[in-house]
Amino acid sequence: MDDMLVSDLAKRLRGGSTRRNALRGLAAGTIAGIAGATGLDAANQGKSRRRKQRRETRPRQVRRESELSFAALKVMTRNLYLGADLAPIFQAQNAQQVVVAATRIFAMVQATNFPERAKAMAAEIAAADPLLVGLQEVTRWRSQTPADFRPQPNAEDTEYDFLAILLRELRARDRHYEPVVSVRNSDAEAPRATPTGHQDIRLTDHDVLLARTDLPDRVFSVANPQSANFADALTIPNPVIGDITIRRGWVAADVTLQGQTARVVNTHLEPSHPGIQVAQAEELLAGPMDTPLPVVLIGDLNSAAGGVGSPSPSDPPTYDNLIAAGFTDAWTATRGDRAGETWGHDEDLRNPEPHLSVRFDFILTRGDIAASTANLVGEKPGDRTPSGLWPSDHAGVWAVLHFRES
Repeated sequence: MDDMLVSDLAKRLRGGSTRRNALRGLAAGTIAGIAGATGLDAANQGKSRRRKQRRETRPRQVRRESELSFAALKVMTRNLYLGADLAPIFQAQNAQQVVVAATRIFAMVQATNFPERAKAMAAEIAAADPLLVGLQEVTRWRSQTPADFRPQPNAEDTEYDFLAILLRELRARDRHYEPVVSVRNSDAEAPRATPTGHQDIRLTDHDVLLARTDLPDRVFSVANPQSANFADALTIPNPVIGDITIRRGWVAADVTLQGQTARVVNTHLEPSHPGIQVAQAEELLAGPMDTPLPVVLIGDLNSAAGGVGSPSPSDPPTYDNLIAAGFTDAWTATRGDRAGETWGHDEDLRNPEPHLSVRFDFILTRGDIAASTANLVGEKPGDRTPSGLWPSDHAGVWAVLHFRES
């Protein structure tokens, strides 16, 4: 997959739930105007005055909600889970351990069965019907037989293309999404053992922003796609493979909904080194999020939300730093609680009960845009696949956002 994929948004078809919701909002406003113009009897006028008095004494947060436009920008963040824990490959101390680790990792990838999990995640997206979906760990697994044992990744036979599989499942549910921007992150290869000999297995990681393509441009459009890898990256020394650099990145686009524009940024920050993670967030603040536009940040930040869950003592202060930089957490702003854990299922995704313990996945807003509601997907036992797999080791988060009226 190329570092940047820009769909032909000019080919959008007409229709879609957002347009229907907007028309319903206009109809409701028109009906209310007609009712006011026709006059009320004395009793109803009294009720109207009492309602007005109650509105004036409500908390400021509720009154601010009344200033939001009816146009709803619904967004979702979803970590797809690459399918296995990669730690064994980093810990290998000789060539045989590398082969053993790679064999185990790819066996787990096969067991966690992304084609089956993609059906569940496509159903989540279809039900929520967001305009934008930020995806992390969008993995492409490739192979080469026989193995050439070279450290440079060169395998080209596709085993699993997570993006292609998910898009196919969305199309099967009559949902029209395309990637508008993508960034390629880590790209690595190692040999594994098979019954017929050694095979190279290659992992390529991406972050992707999906957008709906079935709405007319005058309703919803996406422009100015951007992407980059972070300058700060974790490097892990290994005596066999050499230095392993874990590249991470971000994608962004300017999204216009009924004439109002915001910049949406999707990212996946480093989990294993607090200093590098903080530096990556600072790159975002100084880079794609340095704009006069309202900003929406979605993604897996790997920084616990203000003490929610059980992070380690060295948990990075990234979440708190972003809040201090003027961002608002859609979850806490609309739910008023510190729950909403999104990470923690077992590696094989077969724990019968949820193991979510920390909130790592976020939708944050800054500027003239705010959330009216937020919720999770993929966190309940009933969300598992028919064979008992959780859709991912993360739950997903969606939120409905509104621009503030000038």
